[in-house]
Amino acid sequence: MQNILELDLSSGQSRLLEVPRQWEVDFLGGASLGARLLYSELTAGLDPFSESAPLLFIGGPLSGTAGPAVGRFVACGKSPATSLWGESNFGGFWGAELRKAGFDGLLLRGKAAAPVYLVIDDSKVYIRDAKRLWGKETYRAQQMVVEELGERGFRVAVIGPAGENRVPYSLILTDHGRVAGRTGMGAVMGSKNLKAIAVRGSRSIPVAQPEQYHALRAEANRNLRNENQSVVLRELGTAGGAEYFDYLGLMPKRYYRQSRFEGVEKVSGAYFAENLLKGVSACHACVIACGRVVQYEDSPKKKGPEYETIVGFGPNLLISDPIAITELGELCDRLGLDTISTSNTIGLAFSLYEKGLIPISDTDGLELQWGDAHAVRKLIPRIAEREGFGALLALGSKGLAEHYGVAEEAVQVNGLEVAYHDPRGASGMALVYATSPIGASHNQSDYFFVEIGQVESSIGLEPHSRLGGAEKAKNVSLHQDWRTVFNSLVMCIFTNIPPESIVALVNAACGLDLDVGALMRSGERGWNLKRAINVRLGLSPENERMPKAFRQPYEDGQGELESYVVPFEEMRQAYYCVRGWDLTSGKPSREKLRELNLGWLIPDLWSEEGV
Repeated sequence: MQNILELDLSSGQSRLLEVPRQWEVDFLGGASLGARLLYSELTAGLDPFSESAPLLFIGGPLSGTAGPAVGRFVACGKSPATSLWGESNFGGFWGAELRKAGFDGLLLRGKAAAPVYLVIDDSKVYIRDAKRLWGKETYRAQQMVVEELGERGFRVAVIGPAGENRVPYSLILTDHGRVAGRTGMGAVMGSKNLKAIAVRGSRSIPVAQPEQYHALRAEANRNLRNENQSVVLRELGTAGGAEYFDYLGLMPKRYYRQSRFEGVEKVSGAYFAENLLKGVSACHACVIACGRVVQYEDSPKKKGPEYETIVGFGPNLLISDPIAITELGELCDRLGLDTISTSNTIGLAFSLYEKGLIPISDTDGLELQWGDAHAVRKLIPRIAEREGFGALLALGSKGLAEHYGVAEEAVQVNGLEVAYHDPRGASGMALVYATSPIGASHNQSDYFFVEIGQVESSIGLEPHSRLGGAEKAKNVSLHQDWRTVFNSLVMCIFTNIPPESIVALVNAACGLDLDVGALMRSGERGWNLKRAINVRLGLSPENERMPKAFRQPYEDGQGELESYVVPFEEMRQAYYCVRGWDLTSGKPSREKLRELNLGWLIPDLWSEEGV
């Protein structure tokens, strides 16, 4: 592993941080290693916007190696949205460039006295004035940084006005719209007066066994390119399964209240491909190329929306115009807002307005009517600037609902808005959302794919009914461990290749001798470490509840969805048992911690009851 560059923005001083070899072996890299590095600093009393709050960008042993969909990197710290562990990974080319510059991570502390941007040019590291960039939208700021540097090859990660204004669900954007969107790492970056980070590198990324790794990499990429899911993603994008998800009841509408919506066919990947698609885009060396390039009317070509953005600004708000959905998603990217949290919070506002709980006097005179894309377009900039009603929406769905005294109406878990894969269509997602270390994220486990048939037996998964209950607790835990491995490597969750191939790649890259079981234990170790962090930050089982929306059937449910309610409590109890967590406190047991070589956590978690 290469060193991590540690930089104090208050003083401008930097140093190299060498990661202990055993930490590399135990946690591999990415988010799990990030959790180990930051463990001692993430305390309940730490303000995520304080100068002492760390912000860590970290890759994995495969990041940037041209392996199968491994152009990704992770941003992590304490989330201003949840006050828990914050983690979000992003694609593009920025992470690969940082590793080529000779660093496997960038650890930022302190706060610049005025807006700045950071330049890492191989071994040269310097800070430049960013006053003229402050307030600029993300794509414009990227362009200005590149123009000012005057040389080719730089990749730029940047925040928008939302991050500058510390909106707790602000994103970090890089390249052609690849974002670290969840948990508000853009707001943490903004709190440090850091507008952008430009990186350029010229070194080779080290692997332990180059010839063996490159042969394995080439074979894995050939197989991945022709794999069925890859073909669908390349042809139709992440919305390729939208029509099937709609059929199964996985796609919520009207702020999680309806299962049906006329016009839903216009929000499918097929519709976008047939009517708006002009090309595809890919992250570093990725053979899948799931990114969309769209064009309509007289507009220039632009980034097309992903599934979550399409549903969030489409069926969630009863908008069926694909052009309007595209523009709303792009507006969020330009202003630096996570599209899931933004569309979810606006959906809540529409729902509360419909129920008479938000008066028009609070909305700056806007009528919040379902299907009105014009009203949504006006709200988004106000959120980024925290202006008028936008200041309330900037609180997120939890804060907005609490402001109006209706906390139960918010569809969120632990302060993070729920993504658009409804547990009433695939019950395992209830456990995923409730127990995710970052709040209600589908990227900590896209278990809905298992629910519809992607059952990988080599990691212990078994088939279960899509609308089952406690019997799938072990399945969910295993899938979460597997995705924790992906977030350590850092590998895209769309990489559908056999686990044995991934093990071979890891061994060749790291010089290890792991098998699938050892890799799974690494994932379980990372998952439990993040759990320990959250327990220290105040998480308890009372926080792990299903939103009210999921504790009742769809209003218009038909067939099996007419009366289905997720049996969440029995699922959660079974999950705790499978995990080896205490049923009362939700803490990993002493036995589980020792089993995972995490015994050093015992004094912190169990000190009041003795070691």
